[in-house]
Amino acid sequence: MFEDKSQELTPISKLGEFGLIKHLTKHFPLENSTSELGVGDDAAIINPDGKKMVVTTDVLAEGVHFNLGYVPLKHLGYKAVVVNLSDVAAMNATPTQILVSLAVSNRFPVEALEELYAGVQLACKHYKVDLVGGDTTSSNAGLVMSITAIGLENEDEIVKRSGAKPNDLLVVSGDLGGAYLGLQILEREHSVFLSNPNMQPEMEGYDYILERQLKPEARTDVKNTLKELGIKPTSMIDISDGLASEVLHLSDQSKVGFRVYEEKIPLDNLTMSTAEELNLNPAMAALNGGEDYELLFTIAPEDFDKIVGHPDFSIIGHATELNDGNHLIARGSNQMIPLTAQGWDAFLNKE
Repeated sequence: MFEDKSQELTPISKLGEFGLIKHLTKHFPLENSTSELGVGDDAAIINPDGKKMVVTTDVLAEGVHFNLGYVPLKHLGYKAVVVNLSDVAAMNATPTQILVSLAVSNRFPVEALEELYAGVQLACKHYKVDLVGGDTTSSNAGLVMSITAIGLENEDEIVKRSGAKPNDLLVVSGDLGGAYLGLQILEREHSVFLSNPNMQPEMEGYDYILERQLKPEARTDVKNTLKELGIKPTSMIDISDGLASEVLHLSDQSKVGFRVYEEKIPLDNLTMSTAEELNLNPAMAALNGGEDYELLFTIAPEDFDKIVGHPDFSIIGHATELNDGNHLIARGSNQMIPLTAQGWDAFLNKE
């Protein structure tokens, strides 16, 4: 979790709830003109400036969503912000503000929370969003972190999950499966450490997939890239629970079916080699692993020439009529395998 034997650690009780909030948020200046009032009053004031506001929230609970045995607190703070900004990006909106709430046990000193907020601050600076509020309380079950993200956008720019039509092309940004393979490496080395604390973890050579797991990035850049290409998605979602699960969400909301071609799913070389090392199918890691935080979207067929060959986008399938169902077309064959949601579910999965 957090350990620095060279300094005397400060119990949270020394600051109290309001003193703790003031202490942790004093280095968060407001940068957005839409943030009229931030931390310090009963509520923040957001001025949408004529735009639509999109709001999303996520809860991260210790022992369910993260393991402090191998997740650094600074990385956790950064990732907690990113997973919410990713939802805003999936609406084709621009993230502008966040609120952070913590439930924390007395085993955490103030210095540990400073480390957590250093990650939050780094994410705010990188994505140019303002911290405008939140809350803290005590917990009897470790650390629970909830972040609410706010985004603003012109109404005609917002993209929902419900706009895909038959024959639309299914496109994904970046590459998939890396975060899941990174988690497998972290779990493996953590198990080895618990069995023998004298064993050094073998992390060398896994940098990319470890970063995909510990420090993912929200694809807030995709909106501008697509605008430059002259493309507006017909539907969009972020990939937090695995490609298969997200395809099914688009299918449900848009009332269409999908065909996904296994050979078209973008996979990094390290993802593939690590999957082989662990005797896993890399395509299944992409379909069911989750936490890639890439964007999955559909575009009109006539936009094919605008996006084909782009280094950051892969056309992986297309929409069909709803009664055709959702299928994976297996690599090297025409076999159609029904897509099922086997991705992350907090009520079924545990770290």
